[in-house]
Amino acid sequence: MNVSPTYRSRLQVATLLVLATLLTACGINNIPTLDEQAKAAWGQVQNQYQRRADLIPNLVETVKGYAKHEEETLTAVIEARAKATSIQVDASTLDNPEKLKQYQQAQDQLSGALSRLMVVSERYPDLKANQNFLALQSQLEGTENRISVARRDFILAVQKYNTEIRTFPGRLWHSVMYSDLPIRETFEATPGSEKAPEVKF
Repeated sequence: MNVSPTYRSRLQVATLLVLATLLTACGINNIPTLDEQAKAAWGQVQNQYQRRADLIPNLVETVKGYAKHEEETLTAVIEARAKATSIQVDASTLDNPEKLKQYQQAQDQLSGALSRLMVVSERYPDLKANQNFLALQSQLEGTENRISVARRDFILAVQKYNTEIRTFPGRLWHSVMYSDLPIRETFEATPGSEKAPEVKF
């Protein structure tokens, strides 16, 4: 049976279209999509930590004007901020659990230093009434809440991604096409960090 080249060409195109439709419908794109969502969620975590770090110099300067005798506490905040901003975990190092742990420890140290600064501020009524200080307090409180939400979103994004590559049909697609994408380490929150710290002045 002779088949014309035109008919064969049309048959090949039709076969490719059917295969493409079947592959799209069976979840072949889920793994890279979920991987990108996890990376984007991590970007939001970093974005919120950076926002907090950006508030700190103004906060320290405001406190310094009223609490000149608290040099040790102010220095601790400045040093903790420097350490927290020096450790970066981007998309290329996100799968490194040790780097992720170092990043989180640095952020926790900064949270602790900020908490001590807030306790010190209680001793200075004029500072607590300062409008600049009140505005910074409000921004810091909002940022802490956003950090908590961003961390939660990252954990959920990683959970979805890891579930996809460990269950059928994602496991099949992962072994055939996406074996270079590893199981992603989730954010290991320190105990109590699921609740945003209270910033009281």
